[in-house]
Amino acid sequence: MRKILVFLKDYKKESVLGPLFKLLEASFELIVPLVMASIIDVGVASSDRSYIMKMCMVLVMLAVIGLVCAITAQYFAAKAAVGCAAGLRHALFEHIGTLSFTEMDTVGTSTLITRMTSDVNQVQNGVNLVLRLFLRSPFIVFGSMIMAFTIDVKAALVFVVTIPLLSVVVFGIMLISIPLYRKVQSALDTVLGITRENLTGSRVIRAFNQEEDETEKFQEKNEVLTRIQLYVGKISALMNPLTYILINAGIVVLVWVGAIRVESGVITQGEVVALVSYMSQILVELVKLANLIININKSIACGNRIGTILALEPSIRDGAGVDVRSESMTAAAGRDTGAAQDTAPAVEFSHVGLTYAGAGEEALTDIDFTAMRGETIGIIGGTGSGKSSVVNLIPRFYEATSGAVRVNGRDVREYTLEELREKTGVVLQKAVLFAGTIRENMRWGNPDATDAEIYEALDLAQAREFVDTKEGGLDFKIGQGGKNLSGGQRQRLTIARALVKKPQILILDDSASALDFATDAKLRSAIAGIKRQMTVFIVSQRAASIRHADQILVLDDGMIVGRGTHETLLASCGVYQEIYESQFQKTGEG
Repeated sequence: MRKILVFLKDYKKESVLGPLFKLLEASFELIVPLVMASIIDVGVASSDRSYIMKMCMVLVMLAVIGLVCAITAQYFAAKAAVGCAAGLRHALFEHIGTLSFTEMDTVGTSTLITRMTSDVNQVQNGVNLVLRLFLRSPFIVFGSMIMAFTIDVKAALVFVVTIPLLSVVVFGIMLISIPLYRKVQSALDTVLGITRENLTGSRVIRAFNQEEDETEKFQEKNEVLTRIQLYVGKISALMNPLTYILINAGIVVLVWVGAIRVESGVITQGEVVALVSYMSQILVELVKLANLIININKSIACGNRIGTILALEPSIRDGAGVDVRSESMTAAAGRDTGAAQDTAPAVEFSHVGLTYAGAGEEALTDIDFTAMRGETIGIIGGTGSGKSSVVNLIPRFYEATSGAVRVNGRDVREYTLEELREKTGVVLQKAVLFAGTIRENMRWGNPDATDAEIYEALDLAQAREFVDTKEGGLDFKIGQGGKNLSGGQRQRLTIARALVKKPQILILDDSASALDFATDAKLRSAIAGIKRQMTVFIVSQRAASIRHADQILVLDDGMIVGRGTHETLLASCGVYQEIYESQFQKTGEG
């Protein structure tokens, strides 16, 4: 929670002025019972109407001043709370952006969304309440007791007994409810996770007629959340009745003691009314304090949950960086000596192994190969063989657990992530587009790309034909997630987006699965015809997509079981033969 309070440092003035004005309001509120006592003992007792009117004006003035102080306090408290939440949300979003795929897989998307939304809102609400009421309520409680002692010590002893009893009730319920609110938030995470799955997979659910099963699953988890909330609610609900019982019992005793003291001539009727007013103020403030504590508990629980995310260290750290001038000089020297390019391989895997977090076995074992500049590398294998895992190690989406991955002769861990990913263009399995125009999506790879460069990339990706038919062309609005485009159109646009970047290394991770064979062939031919020396990795389950690659890697159970050209593998690799024959035997192609 301390990490969260750091975000109040820019609002020190508001954090001081908010409680200060609330204390001023409370001070004026403590004067009201004394004015009322004066009206009864002086004005009413002597039937002095002018005095009563004068004192009533004093009450109105106290009310106006108190209102101004309350509004001012609310303004400063709200400004500090909203500013703190804005800074926290920004820091959380920025921190999540630094997390690697490993942390994202471990924590889960729905959990991160909950932290960014409802948890931050709870913290904002808690900060606001603390700045307004955390000092005010105790000030009123103890101020009322002190004022009671100034009226009559013996009658004020009722306050001395009542306040500790109330404190036991309030803090006892608080201690019980804190861990329960953590369980509520955890159950809420589960419900949100199911909700997100159902919303994103609604078409699949309907296709398999699983609406009733998913509804039952949701109801089951929702009932667990409801039961926990009801249990916490029942405990929290004890707060008001128990405090009311104690306060009203205190008022009864206070009136009884006050009557005796009035009969003895020690205090006046107005002072008894003032004592009862102070007791009533304590009642109101303790109820506020009880509700405040409940909300603070929620905020602390949410703040701690946010703190766990902020404390989550990314498993992949930036390297020291590469001297770009040194790379340029090396390349220039290579040209001067007649070399076509730098002699270092574009990508090199040296006995690489990968074990995912929480996994018992290696996903990749002893992956060893080299890819030179300008080469096209095909990667093929069965489902779960580790194809995507291999290419995900190049831009360091995951960190190799053994061996080394090198780009341009340097270990990828020596690059900063920005430098490394500037060299690579990645098209992932799932085609993800963002709400906005086609032009805006294309400029993700290169913010300064001209329309001519965008159209060039669209031509290479075989996307120009449908972009020109869209209303507005490059200004066509893409819906969230590209829902207003077909699967093939989304894939071609994501490929074009990577090509706009003009990367040294292009990774196509099964990114043409929705394309027909003719379009896929045109795409591969267009990429192969690019004049610049770009190393291309094509991950596919189609043998046709990678058969013309300079080098094909065949993976099985996380290991390379075959490497070479299409013809070589057909003659020597049983796994490749099986994949090829399963796809071409019926058509008679060979």
